[in-house]
Amino acid sequence: MTPSEAFVETLAANGVTEIFGIMGSAFMDAMDIFAPAGIKLIPVVHEQGAAHMADGYARASGRHGVVIGQNGPGISNCVTAIAAAFWAHSPVVMITPETGTMGIGLGGFQEANQLPMFQEFTKYQAHVNNPNRMAEFTGRAFDRAMSEMGPTQLNIPRDHFYGEIETEIPVPARLDRGPGGTRSLDEAADLLATAEFPVIVAGGGVVFSGGVDECRELAERLGAPVVNSYQHNDSFPASHPQWCGPLGYQGSKAAMRLISKADVVLALGTRLGPFGTLPQHGMDYWPKNAKIIQVDADNKMLGLVKKIDVGICGDAKEAATALTERLRKRTLACDASRGQRADEIRAEKEAWEQELGDWIHETDPYSLDMIAEQEQDEHTWLHPRQVLRELEKAMPERVMVSTDIGNINSVAHSYLRFEEPRSFFAPMSFGNCGYALPTIIGAKAACPDRPAIAYAGDGAWGMSMVEIMTAVRHDIPVTAVVFHNRQWGAEKKNQVDFYNRRFVAGELESESFAGIAQAMGAEGIVVDSLDEVGPALRKAVDAQMNEGRTTVIEVMCSRELGDPFRRDALRKPVRLLDKYRDYV
Repeated sequence: MTPSEAFVETLAANGVTEIFGIMGSAFMDAMDIFAPAGIKLIPVVHEQGAAHMADGYARASGRHGVVIGQNGPGISNCVTAIAAAFWAHSPVVMITPETGTMGIGLGGFQEANQLPMFQEFTKYQAHVNNPNRMAEFTGRAFDRAMSEMGPTQLNIPRDHFYGEIETEIPVPARLDRGPGGTRSLDEAADLLATAEFPVIVAGGGVVFSGGVDECRELAERLGAPVVNSYQHNDSFPASHPQWCGPLGYQGSKAAMRLISKADVVLALGTRLGPFGTLPQHGMDYWPKNAKIIQVDADNKMLGLVKKIDVGICGDAKEAATALTERLRKRTLACDASRGQRADEIRAEKEAWEQELGDWIHETDPYSLDMIAEQEQDEHTWLHPRQVLRELEKAMPERVMVSTDIGNINSVAHSYLRFEEPRSFFAPMSFGNCGYALPTIIGAKAACPDRPAIAYAGDGAWGMSMVEIMTAVRHDIPVTAVVFHNRQWGAEKKNQVDFYNRRFVAGELESESFAGIAQAMGAEGIVVDSLDEVGPALRKAVDAQMNEGRTTVIEVMCSRELGDPFRRDALRKPVRLLDKYRDYV
């Protein structure tokens, strides 16, 4: 066969049916036989969007997401999105056709050294150094994406697609992960058996391993509160009486108050990232004297951020099952206080729900000034928290939601609740703008039977809204909610708190995003009344699911500012030069 045929046959062997990207001459010989192999290339507007779509596809399906582009600029456009996929542990395979071997080093057209670009953000990099090894390296890139739980790169010089080779198509290899070592599981079970107030942190590993039911069984055996790790609101069903909400930035006060009481914390499938455990709402809630058990499939994450007492290198699902078996017939110290603990969980959740319901607007002085000023206008701009509450009430069953980075989207963490895993997609620790829309398009492509909704602020929306054309062109209907408050809110909050309201480059005056959406072939709805929020979302989701229509809902929000996004990274400035004295 030809190397192109070996490449495509290996894709097919790995179950690839969709690839996101932009066509290019560098891989056209392989692209020519995608369709006969049952593979659809979904053309996008920009390659960063393609890589985000591959990320969303992988996170929603649990299968590989695949992205491809033209060598040089097409490939470099993907770096940001692959970095986001890296921190989301998404099995994305980034296929990077490269300058031909006879032109490397000559500074030719669209030449770039493509392996170093992705070195920091991939789990494995394969370079096809000989056409005869095409199938071998292609298969290995797919295998390692799953075994290493993260993006891999397959770099192919463009002339290596041509010729004639004899090869064998490798059978995909999938690891059967275990629960961890016997000693560490026994030590963890002993700690849990003696705990009087155990708390479980359900992380992304619970989702990736398909271990939500196993986590629930363990939680019920312990009678333990379960909190979600940061940006993993879908790691435990929100309707369960022991669910308490997410930790981290703009998370649940109920979750934070309850974990602060813990004497033993079981961190199940989470690296306990620093941004997800920082003080919030004025609470330094991480328990100082609790024993910490951490379960992670990557041994390098154990004890990296938080000091731990027991580290278990294992699969979250299998570890939860093993711990439940060890505790099933044991007498537990926490059994005696099970009823009292359930009452505490219920009381904390009710208090937090009441606070959320009464939390009509932010109390920052600048926000209050802006509210007063805007209410003198002919429009009464909507308070973001009220909008988020109404959106929460109108959410359809089995919904998938992606959120971009920024002020209102972060506040949304307190209002997003899910009943099943693989439902919530956020940019994780990389925190890049322009994430939400392309990611939800990829998730919808993977799960067309589920409603798909993206949240974005107007700043982040401007970076990716052109992918509405992708959704329309290729019949991948989604719903986008754009919070139009005409500012970079998260950074503006820093200028309020640290720079005496000296605003620089924070304003964003824009034309109607609903109108722009209509020009791209989608539906557009402008919402400037609170009673329109829920009906607008329900109408858009109905159009998505029953008519195959994409809708952009533009919500006209006030310029209220939530908590500072990076209080840990800033401090009050000191100006030493004479020319700045009047300025200060």
